[in-house]
Amino acid sequence: MSHHVSLSELPCHLDGRWLALDEARVPVLDRGFIFGDGIYEVVPVYRRRLFRFDEHMLRLERSLAAVRIPNPHDRDGWLTLMRELVERVAAAGGGDEQLLYLQITRGVAPRAHGMPTGLRPTVFMMSTPHHPPGPEERRRGATCITHADFRWSRGDIKTTSLLGNVMARQAAIDAGADETILLRETPHGGVTVSEGSSSNVWIVLEGALIGVPPSGHTLAGIRLELLQSLCEETGIACHLRPIGEAELYAADEILLSSAGRELMPVTRLDGEPVGHGAGRGKPGPVYARLHEAYEQAKLEQSI
Repeated sequence: MSHHVSLSELPCHLDGRWLALDEARVPVLDRGFIFGDGIYEVVPVYRRRLFRFDEHMLRLERSLAAVRIPNPHDRDGWLTLMRELVERVAAAGGGDEQLLYLQITRGVAPRAHGMPTGLRPTVFMMSTPHHPPGPEERRRGATCITHADFRWSRGDIKTTSLLGNVMARQAAIDAGADETILLRETPHGGVTVSEGSSSNVWIVLEGALIGVPPSGHTLAGIRLELLQSLCEETGIACHLRPIGEAELYAADEILLSSAGRELMPVTRLDGEPVGHGAGRGKPGPVYARLHEAYEQAKLEQSI
């Protein structure tokens, strides 16, 4: 990104209008502001192309349906708008690698808890320069802490009501770590991994990648299906099943996946190096193979 372009000057899209980010305003009675009554998506942009667009749209449609907000556009409509935003941001000096943020709230209404119908949803989109972790960050790996998952039990909806996730991330920052891995007590007295504050969590045991299956408590990350297919391509065994707390601590490798981080190795957990033997505290071989396949997918799965 060129030095003379500040984020606030980049173009954004709000309710059908194009304007600079620092000029965008929403009414105080917008239910997104009052109740966090809205949903969002974050789509990575590589070489000005949208990564796994259909998968993001499917999740957007699921989130909107779950909270009964009508979808303001069909997929072609969204694609046209997003592409225009990406081009405008690139032209303004925001670069060809971006993270596109899309938010839809229920709209403006007098403050009352029930869901009013007939509102016009508020649509906001911005796209900002994307700087995925570089080689040095990847070699160092991410440090994580664990924390009890104290959030609500509809983590499957990608809602803007993110206070629980904000508090979870702050716990990591307070501990000098990069991310918090949330642990949830099961009805049968066990403890399992749910997800990170803004990432999905994976472990490697005996050469196999294990991911947390989608449930009410976790967001079905776009990288969930992606990593399953990358495992298939690269000949790595992959299972989605609950991950017990003891398995997390005993894992050979731990990985985080998200739009911004892409795929990151975790090298320290609660102050201890991750893994065993000579590879302790270092990114592992399964991560290395998947990272390579992920880089290839970025080229092949962007439209």
